[in-house]
Order: sequence, then structure tokens, then C-alpha cells
Amino acid sequence: MTAAFQSAGCDCGLVDAHTHWVPHQFPAYVGQRKSVAWPSMAPGDAACDRNVMLDGRVYRTVPDSSWDAGRRLQEMTPTGVTHQVVSPMPELLSYWLAADDALSLNSFMNEELAAMVSADPAHFTGLGAVPLQDVELAIGELERCMKLGLAGVELGSNINGKPLGHADHEPFFAAAQSLGAAIFVHALRPAGMDRLVGPPLLEQVLAFPGEVGLAAASLLTSGTLARLPKLRIAFSHGGGSLAMLLPRLQHGWQQLPPIRKLMDQSPRELVRQLFVDNLVYDTDTIRILLQVFGTTQVLAGTDYPFPIMDREPARRIDQLSLDDATRRLLRHDNALRWLGRDSA
Repeated sequence: MTAAFQSAGCDCGLVDAHTHWVPHQFPAYVGQRKSVAWPSMAPGDAACDRNVMLDGRVYRTVPDSSWDAGRRLQEMTPTGVTHQVVSPMPELLSYWLAADDALSLNSFMNEELAAMVSADPAHFTGLGAVPLQDVELAIGELERCMKLGLAGVELGSNINGKPLGHADHEPFFAAAQSLGAAIFVHALRPAGMDRLVGPPLLEQVLAFPGEVGLAAASLLTSGTLARLPKLRIAFSHGGGSLAMLLPRLQHGWQQLPPIRKLMDQSPRELVRQLFVDNLVYDTDTIRILLQVFGTTQVLAGTDYPFPIMDREPARRIDQLSLDDATRRLLRHDNALRWLGRDSA
């Protein structure tokens, strides 16, 4: 375990692998295009809130804990969290921008996030952003993220509708494996929104799990995961629907030759290369994650600081009544290994 983590008390505390960040302000757009969906900030109704603006409309109102490291520390303490892995609010990944514009925005965010992390590495680890709509630019920015001291990057679950397992993306994943970068996959603009009945917030509640499950499955069926066995990649929200899809995929692999040809290893074996967070809000479901993915692959995660966050992450793990060794894995050791920081 690194000295920074030890100084934060992570040998007895909790590493939260799923938290988000928004900068206090965005730079002005300096590109040459017109009508670009470039983010900006505007004051919120409350003094400590700000509105993230996209296309002249409020995308989301965010609290000052989104960027204020001191506030984050204050709010971590009551939850038992001693270290946060911080990644951008997923909408800021901006795959829909022209690649050079997205690179400009990503580079700004990566520098800002790296500055926050370098000021307090005992309590924060950062994951940056890359313009994966252009794989070569994304590889270059990934290399820069690692030089800035970030542990890796966050990716959306699809790139403008193209699945993560698409062959176009494999050079990026190969670079991530070579660089030792951690990857965190979050749902973004999920499929199936036209099938939901109710308010827009159902996107997070009901559409995210299906989206993340399909994203993870695409890395299995494309062969990407088998070809890159040392890739350290984690999926948010418990891997979404993947745990429930797995028996069907396993059966198809055993019984249907066209599916068997996709994977040399069985799906049940391949999924144990993945990490997943435990953000499923239910202890019985966490037990399923431990059974499907293995006790060494499940991370604690909260979705801080957004309203859907799990506000009692330590208690959630304690309710599982695990043995001390497994409890330690979930609280911090698995996260440190995913981040590549499990040794001094």
C-alpha cells in the first residue's frame, strides 16, 4: 500500500471508487466552430450550488462539493470513507463534440483534477477524460493523464452509440493495459430511454443498469477482454445487468456454435477479469456480485456527490457479515489493486 494511502488511514478506512467531480468554472470556447455544446457554469439558486449549462439550458445543478476538496473531506468523514477515486461527471466526457474540441475540454479538466489530487494525494485519486471518438487523440491524452499523476481514465458506456467492444476501440484498451492505467466505465446516454414511462430521473434508476451490462458484455463477445487479460477495468453500478445476463451468455456459449466462436474462454471465467463497484443499494445483490465476479473484484462505490448516492457505504459492507479478509478486500484492497497502487 502506498504511503499516501497509509497516511489517510486506508488500512482501516474505506476507498470509494465511484465519486464524481465538476470544475468550478469552464474555460471559454476558443475553437472555430459555431453552435458548439460547450459547457459553462452559472449561479444556482442556493449560494453553494452552481448550474452546469449546456446549449443554454441547465443540465444539472451541482453542489460545491463537486469541486471543493475541503467540503468533500468534511462529508467523507461521517460515511467512513477515507479516500475517494474522483472522475468527471460523465456528461463532460463530450464524445459528441468534434474530437479536437473534446480534447481541449478534456485536457483542461485533466489538469484541474490533477491539481486537486496532487494537493491531497492521501485522500484523492483522479481518473481523467479522453476523446475516445478519435482513438489516436485518446491514446495521446491517456499518456498525458498518466504523466499528470492521474491513475487512469473514466469512459462512457458507448461512444456516440458505438459499443466499447467495437474493434476501433481495442488499440486504446491495449494502450491502457501497456501504461498500467485503470479504467472506470460509467453509463452515458443509455439505450432504451424511449421505453421508460415517468420522469427523466428514471434514466439513472432504470436505464443505467441495462446500458452498463451491455457495455461490459461487448468486451467479452468482441474478444477484447481475452486478448488483454491484464487490463484493469471497472464497471459502475455493479456492472449493471451483466450478472443477470451472464447465465444466458454462458448457456449460449455452451450450446450455440456462433457464440462459442466469439470466446475461447467461458463467459463465467472471463467476467472474473472485470472489477465492479457495489453500488446496487442492496446487500443481497452485493452477495450476488461477490459470487459472480469474485471477492477480489468488487469495489466500494457511492456516486458522491449526486442525489442517487449511497450515503452509508461502510454500513452497507458491514451488513454483509463478511469475514475480516473479505471485508478488507471490499473496503480498500480491491480498489488499490484496480488502481495499481497495492504496493509501496
